[in-house]
Amino acid sequence: MNEIFSDLEMNQARTDTFAIVSQTVTDADFELFQRLIEKETGIYLAPAKKTLLIGRLSRRLRDLGLPSLRKYYKRVMADPAEQTHMVDCISTNETQFFREPLHFEFLERQIFPRWLEQADAGERPRKIRVWSAGCSTGEEPYSIAMTLLHHFPEAAGWQVEILATDISTRVLARARAGIWPVEKAAHIPPHYLKSFMLRGTGSQQGKMKAGPEIQRAIRYEYLNLLEQGALPHVAPYDLILCRNVLIYFQPEKKLQVVRGLLSHLTADGYLFVGHSESLNHLTDCVRSVVPTVYVQTTSSRGK
Repeated sequence: MNEIFSDLEMNQARTDTFAIVSQTVTDADFELFQRLIEKETGIYLAPAKKTLLIGRLSRRLRDLGLPSLRKYYKRVMADPAEQTHMVDCISTNETQFFREPLHFEFLERQIFPRWLEQADAGERPRKIRVWSAGCSTGEEPYSIAMTLLHHFPEAAGWQVEILATDISTRVLARARAGIWPVEKAAHIPPHYLKSFMLRGTGSQQGKMKAGPEIQRAIRYEYLNLLEQGALPHVAPYDLILCRNVLIYFQPEKKLQVVRGLLSHLTADGYLFVGHSESLNHLTDCVRSVVPTVYVQTTSSRGK
């Protein structure tokens, strides 16, 4: 997912503050951005993230020739396009192919056999719809595309549709391009790598690209999870992956997002969250089937 402020980047952020070291960044300055970011994205920045916020935005201040965070805040408030740029600046991307391997094991052992049996019995269409909410640079939706197209091939009459959304326009552009350093291949099972990925040659040496089959299966769209009603989709999803996203929301916003996700899930669909996340306190909405995998409760449907 598109994670905000990875702890792995704390040291780098401290070295990036040189552009505004001549000024004193007050708690009030930080709180302006803290409130704005939570209002617009639902993401809460703890006070401990102040240094990293400064580091991330100092680059943008330098590019714009602005002398202070307060001046940049005024620019952001006056320019919606700059607000989008701000979100891109503070976003970092911790993701990899086939992250959370237990999720893929659960799909292959528990869910896929049931879908195949149901389709053979005429109890479900040969169509699978998935939503990757917080898709970052695309490793998650491409991983699920490879997995689904392997088990449910087009030649057998199956149709796979994946919606991938993120709040960062920058990472969405990278995801659509579907190009990564070849080192990223280390996490892709060899048979998937051979079937679905292309190795770069010539000027693209050292890179790999998503093949056309998995490219066709995925549609990328910008989305703020607090504004899910803006999505132009109607039919519900069999799987929704919202992994390592909810940890950034305060309880009220988290509940709002979860209810929104569930409203787009089929009655027998599954919601996947990250390994450090739990929805067990939302027992009126969801029921855990295995750790970090949930189904809707009967009472939550239609809410």
